Amino acid sequence: MKAIKVMATINQHGKLTLDHPLMIDQNSRVEVIVLIPEIAGIDEDEPSKKAIVEDFRQAWHEAMTGQTIPVTQLWEGLEDV
Repeated sequence: MKAIKVMATINQHGKLTLDHPLMIDQNSRVEVIVLIPEIAGIDEDEPSKKAIVEDFRQAWHEAMTGQTIPVTQLWEGLEDV
């Protein structure tokens, strides 16, 4: 059996619609396994998307303005760890 991973949408009537057609040469029945993402609670220890974007912008600004640290300096003192 061959597996093909595709994304799809389930409508209000429970019908499955693939995002893109399957490009296969056969006209046959298939076995379908539906994986539905669970609604996860907000993990307060995980940074928000806004915080991640802001951190990236700050890092990009520092890199573009030469506010960098040589890699050799980052490794100083870590030889014994």
